[in-house]
Amino acid sequence: MLEFKNQLPFIENTSLQEVIKVCETPFYLYSQDKIIQKVEMTKKVLGENIFFSVKSNSNQAILKLMQSLNIGADVVSLGELKRSLSAGFDPSKIIFEGVGKSKDDLTFAIQKNIRLINTESLEEIKLLQSLALEQNKYVDIGVRLNPNIDGGTINKISTGKKTDKFGIEINEIENIINLMSDCKNLNLIGISCHIGSQISNINAYKNTFIEMKKSADKFSLSGINIKHVDLGGGFHVRYNKNDPEFKIENIKNELDDCFSKSNYELSFEPGRYLIAEAGILVTSIINAKQNGGINYLIVDAGMNTLVRPAMYNAYHEIEEITKKTDETMNYTVAGPICESSDIFVKNIHLTKQSIGDILIIKNTGAYGKVMSSTYNTRALPTEVLINGENFAIIYAPDKIEKNIEEDIIPSWL
Repeated sequence: MLEFKNQLPFIENTSLQEVIKVCETPFYLYSQDKIIQKVEMTKKVLGENIFFSVKSNSNQAILKLMQSLNIGADVVSLGELKRSLSAGFDPSKIIFEGVGKSKDDLTFAIQKNIRLINTESLEEIKLLQSLALEQNKYVDIGVRLNPNIDGGTINKISTGKKTDKFGIEINEIENIINLMSDCKNLNLIGISCHIGSQISNINAYKNTFIEMKKSADKFSLSGINIKHVDLGGGFHVRYNKNDPEFKIENIKNELDDCFSKSNYELSFEPGRYLIAEAGILVTSIINAKQNGGINYLIVDAGMNTLVRPAMYNAYHEIEEITKKTDETMNYTVAGPICESSDIFVKNIHLTKQSIGDILIIKNTGAYGKVMSSTYNTRALPTEVLINGENFAIIYAPDKIEKNIEEDIIPSWL
């Protein structure tokens, strides 16, 4: 995404140096062209029924861009539902997932007549029926099934094993069918699943598709007409250039093998896959020091800005934008947060760096800003969207003073 013209860094046709003049580091920067390319490619391979996983990046500008590309929104909270509506998504293009929907969440979703509310427990189905009855509404719903398939990813982002908290176990299908006979205000027309993130094993997808096809057929044979089969997302993104390339065309091949003789409307809900590679985190070196023979570069981005390395032990490539010398050094790049886990990468070879130099943390378009915090009373990062020769600030954080003013000291103190 980052290109050099006359040794100067550019994103699309915008000079990074020009953005740095306007935006204080650290800040996130997204390429609109890169997002469009990835969305269009995904639609070309998997079809038009793509629902962007809003939790991966919920900025209103990003959502508006996704909406303009004629894809839907997959939301997992009332807040994400409201964001999607605010960004212009038609309710008929919004799917509401989530293992913990409250009564108020479901009531709002019913009132907005969204495409589907995907339920994740028998108790949620019962609650939804009572709410629909209260409002004298007939509501289209889906059920998220747990196919008990290990996607081969790390435990913290696994969602498809029977011990994970998500979905209803497949062996509960008979109970779902029996329950639906008492739910006169609900119309079960869809099933969904999502077995985790960063899944590269094509057999995991194949096995998932087989289980979902069997499940859809079982519902249909019982008299419940399943129209929609949502097969989740979790497509692998190459954070490390040494990782094997993930080919989404292999997904399409397995899809055709499994569903070619059925009439179900198939859909997917990718998030990371559509936007991760379209984002970078721009950060400045604020200190350089040596401890125990380790050369530390302390940058102004930290685990409060990008939590993935600390939370998931995730790897992000880091690139320098200026090379003042041919001399290289072995560095550990760390953030300013008062936590030993605030480390972005160890043992990285860069040309000799100095305080004030800029580093780029790559592939941060997903689960970056959206998971940031004000830990250590630090400001949230700015977000910038690039469009050709133009750029716009799409999120400007409050000053720290504003955050402090939001605290309320009781009268007795």
